[in-house]
Amino acid sequence: MNFTPFPTMTTEHLCLRQITIEDLNEFFILKSDERLLRGYDAKAKTYEETRQFLQRINDEISKNEWILWGITLNNKLIGSICFWNISEEQPKAEIGYELMLEHQGKGIMQEAIKAVIEYGFKAMKLQLIEAFPNPNNLKSIKLLEKNNFNRGANFKETDSLSGEICERVAYSLRNNDLK
Repeated sequence: MNFTPFPTMTTEHLCLRQITIEDLNEFFILKSDERLLRGYDAKAKTYEETRQFLQRINDEISKNEWILWGITLNNKLIGSICFWNISEEQPKAEIGYELMLEHQGKGIMQEAIKAVIEYGFKAMKLQLIEAFPNPNNLKSIKLLEKNNFNRGANFKETDSLSGEICERVAYSLRNNDLK
C-alpha cells in the first residue's frame, strides 16, 4: 500500500482529502467534542494536542501505516473517515469515522463511506473491512448495516488512555458481501 501521493476523492457533494494545518480549528472541534467521541480515546483537550495528533496522523500516512481523509463540504472540514489497524498479514483494515453533529442525518457519511469502502476494496485490495462501534451508537450501527456490514459479537475492551472498560460490537464487510 502506498498513500503517496495522497488519494483525494470527490463524490457528488464532498471532497475527501488530507487534513492539513489549515484545518486545525475544525479538526479541534472534531477531536474535542465529548458528545461526538463518547467512549473513544482519540480526544484532544487543547489546540496543541490537536496539532500534535494531526502531525502524528500525517506522519503515519506518509509511512503507509493508515489513511485518514478529511470529509469536506465546500472545502470546510466537517468530519473524517479512515482505515487503520491495517493488517500486513491479511488483506483487512478497520474503518473509523466521525462527523460534526450539525452535519449528521443528512446522508453525508453515507456518501463518504461508500467512496472509502470502494477505495479499500479496489485500490487497497482489502478482502475484509471491520468496524467496532459502541453498541449504543445506533447511528453508526445503522450506517454499517445500510452498507451491508454483518454484525458479530459484543465484547468489552479497555480504553488505552483512560483505562475505562468500553463496550463494543463487531461488524465486518467482506469484499464479496457487496450487493
